[in-house]
Amino acid sequence: MLHYLINLSRLQKQIIAASLDAVCLLVTFLLAIWLRYEGFNDELFRHYFGLIISIPLISVPIFIRIGLYRAVVRFIDQKIISTILIGASTSVLLLAFIGIMLHIMPISRAIFGFYWAGVMIYLCASRFIARTWLLNAGMSENAIPVCIYGGGKAGALLAGALRSGGEYVCVAFVDDNKHIQGSTIAGIKVHSPADLDNLVPKRDIKQILLALPTISKARQKQILDQLEHLKLKIKVTPSIQSLVNGELRVQDIRDVEIEDLLGRNQVAPDTRLLATCITNKHVMVTGAGGSIGSELCRQIVRQKPKKLILLDMSEYALYAIEQELSALLSQLGLELEILPFLGSVLDAAKLDKIFSAFPIDTLYHAAAYKNVPLVEHNPVEGIRNNVFGTLTVAQAAMCAKVKNFVLISTDKAVRPTNVMGTTKRMAELILQACARKQHTTRFCMVRFGNVLGSSGSVVPLFRKQIMEGGPITLTHPEITRYFMTIPEAAQLVLQAGAMGEGGDVFVLDMGEPVKIVDLARRMVHLSGLEVKSETTPDGTIEIQHVGLRPGEKLFEELLIGDNVEGTTHPLIMRAQENEIPWDKLNNFLQELETACNDFNYAEIRALLMKIVAEYQPQCGIEDLIWQATQGSTMQDDKKVVTDSKNLRLLP
Repeated sequence: MLHYLINLSRLQKQIIAASLDAVCLLVTFLLAIWLRYEGFNDELFRHYFGLIISIPLISVPIFIRIGLYRAVVRFIDQKIISTILIGASTSVLLLAFIGIMLHIMPISRAIFGFYWAGVMIYLCASRFIARTWLLNAGMSENAIPVCIYGGGKAGALLAGALRSGGEYVCVAFVDDNKHIQGSTIAGIKVHSPADLDNLVPKRDIKQILLALPTISKARQKQILDQLEHLKLKIKVTPSIQSLVNGELRVQDIRDVEIEDLLGRNQVAPDTRLLATCITNKHVMVTGAGGSIGSELCRQIVRQKPKKLILLDMSEYALYAIEQELSALLSQLGLELEILPFLGSVLDAAKLDKIFSAFPIDTLYHAAAYKNVPLVEHNPVEGIRNNVFGTLTVAQAAMCAKVKNFVLISTDKAVRPTNVMGTTKRMAELILQACARKQHTTRFCMVRFGNVLGSSGSVVPLFRKQIMEGGPITLTHPEITRYFMTIPEAAQLVLQAGAMGEGGDVFVLDMGEPVKIVDLARRMVHLSGLEVKSETTPDGTIEIQHVGLRPGEKLFEELLIGDNVEGTTHPLIMRAQENEIPWDKLNNFLQELETACNDFNYAEIRALLMKIVAEYQPQCGIEDLIWQATQGSTMQDDKKVVTDSKNLRLLP
């Protein structure tokens, strides 16, 4: 029956509704006469016959005119009561007027009062009962009982969206506003958040949907903190800017992301700083296909440069970002020439050709090997790409008189314990030295921590492990990291690049560091699961500590010393770091290049420690020699040959 009714055309449904109303309104009027005279007979029927036959002819056209039959029964709410009130009152007044015109004497006014009340009760009850029946009958047996947190406009829109599908069924609302607690939205009661502990088991709530698109990230984090103990899956609606034309779809609801847990409110970018080095200029991005490089390209396109030159050594990554940017330009209605070049930052001849062909104004150098364990096991390639690649690009930029050069650095360059961080600190030293020996190209560096969603981020790994039922693999229970979203990091890089005076090291305010084990637990809890431990043996997701990876630190830092000053931007600071004069640094680099060519790892490590005084390797050279003699270390696809005095990787 339900399937048949749902598949009828809209007109057929309206005809059925109008016909039922016509019959039921006749019965309601007869009932009003019966209530007035405490009975009914043929004489009363003849006396009121003119009014009886007028009822469907008067009421139904009025209801059609006011739009009662345009409402979709499954999606009606309290607003329909006002429509019913107008229709019922108008039809009763018109019916009374007809009674006077027909000279029905005597005529009882009480009948019209009873009839008006009956019409209101019938129309409201029939609509809401039909809505409940349709929703319950059409609801899948597997529908998930949910509670909507937020009784405002977004909550009402979300409740309406849930009714149209069978995936969720809203069984309760909660809201912090005491003025609406106890009221109903779409027939569902609004409770206080304090009632959730009782509501969850009572209504068998499986998920909580946050319908609070206008609150700050900090407030959202507070709410998530309050809900974490419930061990329910939490989902959120998009921001208010995403609610186009007052519509909200079920597919717009998303899982809680790590940025929601950080509670970090982004500072609106300074449009003047964003445009300074980009608008109407030739811009180049190295490593354009990487996590940061690709986001830099997306942000740069919006600032309308003259040309955007992309360089990446990965064919797929370069193709993917070029296609994405072309689609973005079409979406934004912009015209911009994008030139993708496939190649390495070590290819000096190719770089010279690119710089001579295009008068590049600003270069963002994001090309680097960033995976700590991989670079630790392949130090020669890490040094070549991160150190000598940066040097090659910097020299080509100076020869071509590029005006602005911005290096994407990392917090791992501060007091590094691994080769990757050391190479990034060396890249900073190279640019600082280049800035001092000439003044044509303005060099600066931007240093920040982990970005969410990058190829090396733990967040997607944890999410994948949770979906697979665990375990979550964590290196150390005390490890902490700074986090920032990729779009925010890219915006701040573009703004910091416009502030550089030459040799500047800019540090981004990353907020408070996050303990990774706490992050893992929260991701489990907000997925509706429990961590398995000694205190909770029935938990479903186990957290395993697998030990620190080669070169990994427990804590990351953003500053080597305490000499830091603010800038015009509240999230960008300027650090004063130690420098090495070019002549001295150049000698070090020549020695390092020779050691890399010879795969002399003992010499490489000694030189790294000499150039970057803060470098403190986690493992001593004796440990590497022991690993090599055990046959467990294969670096750069070369055969390990060792003795007690030297460690070499020979072709």
